[in-house]
Amino acid sequence: MSIDLSAKIPNNVDLDRDPKLRRALEAWQPKYVSWWKEVGPVGFQNADIYLRTAVDVGAKGWANFDYVKMPDYRWGIFLARPEDDRTIGFGDVAGQPVWQDVPGEHRAALRRLIVTQADTEPASVEQQARLGAIAPSLYDLRNLFQVNVEEGRHLWAMVYLLHKYFGRDGRDEGDELLARRAGSADKPRILATFNDPVEDWLDFFMFTMFTDRDGKFQLLSLAESGFEPLARSCQFMLTEEAHHLFVGETGIDRVVQRSAEMTRADPNGDAFRGGAIDLAVIQKYLNLWFSSCLDLFGGEISSNAASYFACGLKGRPHEEKFADHLETDHVKQLHLVQDDRLTIKEIAARLTVNEDARDGYIKDCERALAKWNRTIHEVGVTFELTLPNRRFNRRIGEYAGHHFDPRGHLISTADFTRMHDTWLPTAVDRARVRALQTRAVTKPGEFASWIAPPLRGIWGQPLDFEYVRFD
Repeated sequence: MSIDLSAKIPNNVDLDRDPKLRRALEAWQPKYVSWWKEVGPVGFQNADIYLRTAVDVGAKGWANFDYVKMPDYRWGIFLARPEDDRTIGFGDVAGQPVWQDVPGEHRAALRRLIVTQADTEPASVEQQARLGAIAPSLYDLRNLFQVNVEEGRHLWAMVYLLHKYFGRDGRDEGDELLARRAGSADKPRILATFNDPVEDWLDFFMFTMFTDRDGKFQLLSLAESGFEPLARSCQFMLTEEAHHLFVGETGIDRVVQRSAEMTRADPNGDAFRGGAIDLAVIQKYLNLWFSSCLDLFGGEISSNAASYFACGLKGRPHEEKFADHLETDHVKQLHLVQDDRLTIKEIAARLTVNEDARDGYIKDCERALAKWNRTIHEVGVTFELTLPNRRFNRRIGEYAGHHFDPRGHLISTADFTRMHDTWLPTAVDRARVRALQTRAVTKPGEFASWIAPPLRGIWGQPLDFEYVRFD
């Protein structure tokens, strides 16, 4: 498991012992850098960014912090350490040894899982490419770029699997990952959320809070896979992903704090007048991003998810916490729409494994929400953020094509249209948010009016540290 940091592509997968694979990945590398320069962060390619770079896969001392120009970042291929005598923990193959190679009968399904996960990584970089120009501080600008380069490394992790285990098909998929574009009308990214615009920093914090949290749960599910190279790739990706979630969760908390402070200071409770964002508008952004990210778990009833589970390809987050790892006899009760009303139906448990992951995700989001509400209440403002019901504003699954209010009540199209601007961001809301974000704050230690400073700096550095040095 030693890491070769001197190699052209840093890795702990012994690339030097597989010259064909090494040459293929080294041929892909300049295509990747070209993609990064074309659609990656705009305006900061020559800046020196105080970034962490993976240098190990252990629990301690796994990353190095130093100034790096982003196109020169040492993207590498790192798998977590293998677990001795590991067996598959779920499905019809539970108890069998994990696979070191792709079983022929699962080749297409595994490729689909890997490509879908891989496609989200460059998409987020593309979605966030222009945010640097309106960053609220050097601290936040650096965090944006840290998220970006690590999403790029996660793409490398998946491309390695495609190249090594799927031959020419895998190499072609690797090229296609660089050809698709977030939001493109002609060649969009695979999942709808990764084509949605990220127009401002409130979007960014919502994205890293909710979308990257979905990524955490998807990686936890894939880390259970019977295909051990995929499982080990995802295990290490989760180590890096934790910072992305920190950026989103604490970012929203800081926005909420400043909004509450300005709400209390204004006689009419208008945070915008004080240079912050109204709490009601934050709620609308929350409604939008949370509901969009619920779609990323797939349908409430899914034969594909059942098949992945049965075959040992994709488990549930923290599978060891579930009482039954076979799920052949149990059922789950779901609220489904029938004859224009909600009814409770019992569905075979294997067909509802997506709901198990979605349940865990919602619980995790509720924990963060409670923290933000404590921040509001500590400032002395009477307002409470809420998560909309899982049925609200859905584009995928059993609730797509129907309308629900944020509490989950089935409503008519006319009622949803009438209340749309109360529940979801309007063009006016976005314009008011963007009016607060017209330029980047680039003096060390200074922060935009609409966000509170963090409690501490990065890696022991002070808040007024020069996290970004401009050319």
